[in-house]
Amino acid sequence: MSLNIKKVIKEHGLEVREVAKRMGITPTGLSQHINGNPSVEVLERISNAIGCDISELFERPNSDTTVLTCPKCGTKLKVTELKD
Repeated sequence: MSLNIKKVIKEHGLEVREVAKRMGITPTGLSQHINGNPSVEVLERISNAIGCDISELFERPNSDTTVLTCPKCGTKLKVTELKD
């Protein structure tokens, strides 16, 4: 599952440096968490600083898109339903 932290920060009208300030850490420290593998505790701190639910930090598949994995090569294929 992928993280959406930068996207959520922007959606809430914030910048990384503002979220870092609210968390009491440097923007570089927050960037390391965003680009690394943050713990649940860090994700909770980030969501609290943004003012969002922790679930918003995780990428959700588009409801109109299904991802299939090729059983032979492992390639992920996105299948989107066409609307009339």
